[in-house]
Amino acid sequence: MKNQIVIASLFLGAVALGTNKVQAQKSEQATTTVSIVLADVISIDEGSMASEGAVGFSYANAADYNSTKNVTVPNSLVIISSKNFDVKVKSEGANFVSGSNMIPVDVLQVKAVPGGSLSGNMNEVTLSTADQILVSNAALGAKQSLNIDYSISAEKASKVLLGKPKGSYTQKVTYTATAL
Repeated sequence: MKNQIVIASLFLGAVALGTNKVQAQKSEQATTTVSIVLADVISIDEGSMASEGAVGFSYANAADYNSTKNVTVPNSLVIISSKNFDVKVKSEGANFVSGSNMIPVDVLQVKAVPGGSLSGNMNEVTLSTADQILVSNAALGAKQSLNIDYSISAEKASKVLLGKPKGSYTQKVTYTATAL
């Protein structure tokens, strides 16, 4: 009987020791290092209205040539940038062209206007072939929208446009976002 008690005690001890080993294995740990690699980005979203968009001015009567015309385009540019940035504007050529007829691009004013989510120092520029800062020190962020106002003054309409041959005059305008 003593032998049976000793055997039973040893059996229970072995079972208890075996259970502790299983529990010790369940509490082992492993570690992993997770890295996040960031790159500076700046991008003008393809959904921007200025991306292959068009802005039109129509001069059909005397009143048109005697008044300032404005076209405001909401969400002209939608920009993502990991750093503060500038937005520059320029024309691809020196003139709006219709066949062999030309109108100088400086007839057009381009202005960054409030209303979008983009913040920075907003400027108005006379269009030219040189890069000009439309928005300076814009804050970094994602999906920031910029509204742009295009205008031709009554003075420019009456002095530059009036008397030009009829036709549709066009020129490409390029916007560039540059990280600071």
